[in-house]
Order: sequence, then C-alpha cells, then structure tokens
Amino acid sequence: MDIFEMKFSKVFPLLIAKAVRKGRTEGEVFAVTGWLTGYSEEELRALLSSDSATYGEFLDQAPRMNPARFLVKGRICGIRVEEIEDPRMRDLRILDKLVDDLAKGKPIDKILMKN
Repeated sequence: MDIFEMKFSKVFPLLIAKAVRKGRTEGEVFAVTGWLTGYSEEELRALLSSDSATYGEFLDQAPRMNPARFLVKGRICGIRVEEIEDPRMRDLRILDKLVDDLAKGKPIDKILMKN
C-alpha cells in the first residue's frame, strides 16, 4: 500500500513512538510537525482521532507548509532529503528527518532553526 493512502491515525503514532522511545515527548513531535505543516496540536489530535484521514491528505491539506523546510538537509533511510524530486515525498521525508533528529537528541530549537 502507498504511504499516502495509509491512515494518518496509523502512521503518525509510529513517529511519536520513535521519539518517545528515545526520551523525547509527544509534545515535541507535535511541535516539529506544527512547524513543518502549520497544524496546531488540536488539529493534529483531531486527525489522530479520525479514522478517515490519510497521510496524503494530512500533507496535502496542511494549513501552511513552512518555506524554511527546504533548509532541512541530511539523510533519512539512506536518501538525501534535499535530492528528493517529488514534492510530496520530500515533505514526508522532511517530517521523518525532523522526528529522527528529535530521536537522536538534537535540541528542538536547532531542529526548528531558531538559532
């Protein structure tokens, strides 16, 4: 099954669990997701409780994708994020990279580029 067709309520908890296993918080995952997409924590919780929203819809209907997301660099699953040509897949992998950086212990201010 295509990742974009999967239920948001099934995929997003995996990102949360990854960060929490490494000592980070659910709130921090909501913060990096909100930074990327413009969703509030309440909107993300509503999507989580919905059994109809897909992961693709979550990305396609994001209130305001952060233009600074293109500054996110590095590898996720062996692929350089900045080299992904499909904009939708790049945005998905940017979120993966943000959560991965959280899980690796990177300070949230650095992840959100608040230097």
